[in-house]
Amino acid sequence: MAEDALDFWSFVELANRRLAAEYGFRHQLATEVLLTLNRASNIVTYDLEAAVHRPRGRSWSGFRLLFVTWLAGPLEAKKAAELTGMSRAAVSNLTKTLVADELMERTPGEHDGRSVLLSLTERGHREMVEVFRSQNEREHEWTSVLTETEQRILIMLLDKLITNRDQFDIRGRN
Repeated sequence: MAEDALDFWSFVELANRRLAAEYGFRHQLATEVLLTLNRASNIVTYDLEAAVHRPRGRSWSGFRLLFVTWLAGPLEAKKAAELTGMSRAAVSNLTKTLVADELMERTPGEHDGRSVLLSLTERGHREMVEVFRSQNEREHEWTSVLTETEQRILIMLLDKLITNRDQFDIRGRN
């Protein structure tokens, strides 16, 4: 097949065929599931960042940290890292930018002198309400191609995939 004739799905088919025939790999369906999951996640994330966050001068990572802090905060930076799926270093670096933009504030932790609590400023809170209104509309546009039942099934399946990861030696932040 000519390289320029490949699209995502024909590439997946080609990859699975070659992985089985030339290399003897047996778990083509697993490869297809994870390639598709990764592709879907990347497409949706890129779209949300491009349509909602970049026009406001924010990144997807910045939004995630603001979102978690908005709804669960004030919270320790360590917990923010866990909830966002980011490293503690990434949270620390993003926090500096968001503090400089007067959207977030850092205060010393109550129980440990080394820890810090992250919270939104009033400006940060107002921005999150506005930004999430746009984000939520875009989320609805994406998910409206699925029925409510299909959405719940998808959540159930993804939850099953994620919560059963302790059956093998997983590497990750959390």
